[in-house]
This record gives sequence, C-alpha cells and structure tokens, in this order.
Amino acid sequence: MPRSKSPVFVVGCPRSGTTFLFDALCSSGVFPVFDQESHVFGGLVTRVGDLSRRKNREELFVRWTQSSYFKPVGIDLEEVKLRIIEECNNGGDFLRIVMESMARQQHKNRWAEHTPDHALYLKEIKRTLPDALILHLIRDGRDVALSLDRQGFLNSYLWSEKHSLVACGVYWEWLVEAGVRAGRALGADYMEVRFEDLIMKPHETFAKIGQFIAEDLDYDRIRQQGVGAVSKPNTSFKAESSKSGFDPVSRWKRDYPKGELLKLEGAIGPFLKKMGYQLATPEKELGNTFAPRRLRTLYRNYLASRLFVKTYFPMARYFVRDR
Repeated sequence: MPRSKSPVFVVGCPRSGTTFLFDALCSSGVFPVFDQESHVFGGLVTRVGDLSRRKNREELFVRWTQSSYFKPVGIDLEEVKLRIIEECNNGGDFLRIVMESMARQQHKNRWAEHTPDHALYLKEIKRTLPDALILHLIRDGRDVALSLDRQGFLNSYLWSEKHSLVACGVYWEWLVEAGVRAGRALGADYMEVRFEDLIMKPHETFAKIGQFIAEDLDYDRIRQQGVGAVSKPNTSFKAESSKSGFDPVSRWKRDYPKGELLKLEGAIGPFLKKMGYQLATPEKELGNTFAPRRLRTLYRNYLASRLFVKTYFPMARYFVRDR
C-alpha cells in the first residue's frame, strides 16, 4: 500500500491532546470525519476472545453495535456485518472493514483512528495492519496528571485520594513509556509529536506530520475547517478555555502546590527528564522522596498486572474494565 493511503493511528496518554491532533487530521479534508474512540484492541476484541471462531465474530458485531464507544457514520451495516462474520480474524481486520466502509461513504482514500491507550497495543496493531502509521502524542506528564486528576480519571483505583495526582502521573509514565518502547522498534512507521509543539509552533509541526503520513497538512486550512477540538478546546479546565489568552502549556507551573509537585516529580522525575522536560524541584530535594517512589512501584505493578490479565486470560474480560 502506498504511504499516502496507509491508515494512521493517533495514540498517547489520555488528556495529552490526542483528540485535538485527530480532529486536526479530520479537518485537513483527507480523512473521514469520525468523533469517537474505537477501543478495539483494548476493549472490543478482548471481550469476545478468539476471532477464528464464528460465534465470537458474531458476538463482536453485536457488542460493537451496542457499544457507546464506536458508532461510525454512513456505513452499510448489513454489508459490514457480513464481512465481519466472513473475513474478520483479529482487531486489525475489524477496524479495516469498518473504517474502509466509512471512508468510501465519505469519498476518502484512507482513514485515521484515535484511541489514546492503543499506545499499549502498537505491536498488535502493526501485526494485523502492517501498513499502519503511528502518531504518538506526548505531553508534559505534570500537565497530564493535573487534567486526569481534575476529571477523576483514576478515582476508582486509588488507595487514598491524597495520592491522586501521583497516581495520575504514574499512569502517564507507564503508558507513555510502553508506547515509546514499542513505537521506536517500528522505525520509520512511528513518529513522536510533542503537544507543546502543536500549540506553540503548529505550522512547522503539522508540516512535519504531513511529511510523515505523506499528506499536505496546511495548518491554516485545518483551522479554517475547524472540526471538533480544533475550534473548541477539549479541556478539563472549561472556565479557563472561555477566557482570552487560554494557554494549556505548562499549567503545572501555575496550579501545583509545591508539596504536590515535589511528590509528583519525586515519583516520575527521571522519566520526565528522559522525555526532555526540565524539573522544577532541585536534585537535593528529590533525594528524600521515598514515599512517592514506593507509590510509583505499587501503581506501575498494579497497572501492568491488570493489562496482563486482560490480555492473556479471556475470562478476565468479565471482571476487568476497559480502562
């Protein structure tokens, strides 16, 4: 398949700006407009088991049509159902069948997909869709933790609410690190994009993304079309977004109490530095952060165990939620 027709996956930790990047691709006029996450690899497929069995393919179709996540527009549902039951052997087949149908209906030659935590499934995406191109959006983990915490993203998994910001930061580190590790092994089919670059130098950044996916991504045209989050920020800080001069970059410098910032940087500081983000806490103060480091270890082990169980034990789909 020519690179200019390859499917594009936008991944990254939730609250990193992945919706904005995906909506910008839709605003370019190249991709079909679609405003929902599919959760195919970490949700739908893991819920039905081995797709070599016809019964499971039939269950996949039923679960998909009943899902609140994934409702593509303008497709021939009966045609798609037949193809899923007859041709679908894995999550890549399922996405290809559904998204190609939607692309044809909107007279597009390729499609893009946006599910942030598909960063955990890059190896499976490339195994089942070898031509896929991956855009991994990375944002400062301190800003991501603030936004996740504001939404109560991990509330049901917290051992103590006083650790919520640290838990959200650890989740960012765990997911981004997994995506980076798997993505960099993919070579030229993987690109890391910084959220801060998208906001502060959009023309240059979208030009580089365009080169990667073999499309002319003109930022002025994207702004003019303004699909979804391009014209209306998808932010956890709604009151701020309505004010002039709204700036989602480095909010942590304004909103973190010093004690909380010390705990967070004590937990994920080394990875922040590895990803090129400068720490605010002096090194000598980070040396006395045993409790945050212990929380980091506990939460990372917990997150990795949940992912392992959901991936390798089919019956776990009845007990482990998608996130």
